[in-house]
Amino acid sequence: MRILVMNPNTTASMTASIRATATTAAAPGTEIIATEPLWGPESIEGHFEGYLSAAAVLDRLATLDLPFDALVMAGFGEPGREGAQELLDVPVLDITESAAQMAMMLGHAYGIVTTLDRAVPQIRDRLLTGGLLQRCAAVRGTGLGVLELEEDAERTVEVIIETAREAVRDGAEVICLGCGGMAGLQEKVAAALGVPVVDGVAAAVKFAEAVVGLGLTTSTGRSFAPPRPKAIGSWPLSAHLSPGRALRAPHGTLHFRHRHQASDK
Repeated sequence: MRILVMNPNTTASMTASIRATATTAAAPGTEIIATEPLWGPESIEGHFEGYLSAAAVLDRLATLDLPFDALVMAGFGEPGREGAQELLDVPVLDITESAAQMAMMLGHAYGIVTTLDRAVPQIRDRLLTGGLLQRCAAVRGTGLGVLELEEDAERTVEVIIETAREAVRDGAEVICLGCGGMAGLQEKVAAALGVPVVDGVAAAVKFAEAVVGLGLTTSTGRSFAPPRPKAIGSWPLSAHLSPGRALRAPHGTLHFRHRHQASDK
């Protein structure tokens, strides 16, 4: 089984951290491939950058000449997952819903610790859309920017723990790490808090393994039916910007439903 993990920003060091966490979580025999868009923001901290990232991720998926059995989208609260579900015929999981779903299996109420406070409404909207907000006790920002997470590892963990304690006081019995850039920190945070801490990347990988193992994938019956073929100017963009790194598609047409299936499940 091969799982593609997509970092929604263009920071390669964050992709490496996400890859390491996904690889640790994966079962023997599961291959993890991690990548990022060829263009777009270096970090995502708001709706504007989120929508840019969604387009860049879909562009990357449309031109990626690589077989895989499932996709994990490693952005917390970012848009774009639904587009990937239309584009691909393999299961697509995002770390927001995966973390929340796993947390609800472990406690009555969960809390999310994320980066900047401005991300809180975006995450709450994502949880509401996913039907997951009712059992969320708190979504709290640490005040750290996405790129700041990598600057001082000790300080990052300390701030996450301090913020998570506030969520526990709000009634959270399980904590979710609310950013792909926090991947790999769950054990240190859990040791300090004494409650389960869920890393969304790890949770999404395990759910992906389960869905693929059961032979299931996204329903195309209605909501996530393939996009209708139509002309889209300069699509895919990366085929024009980086022809050496991207698979060329016919100019002005929509490439959809890439049937990327790994042969060795």
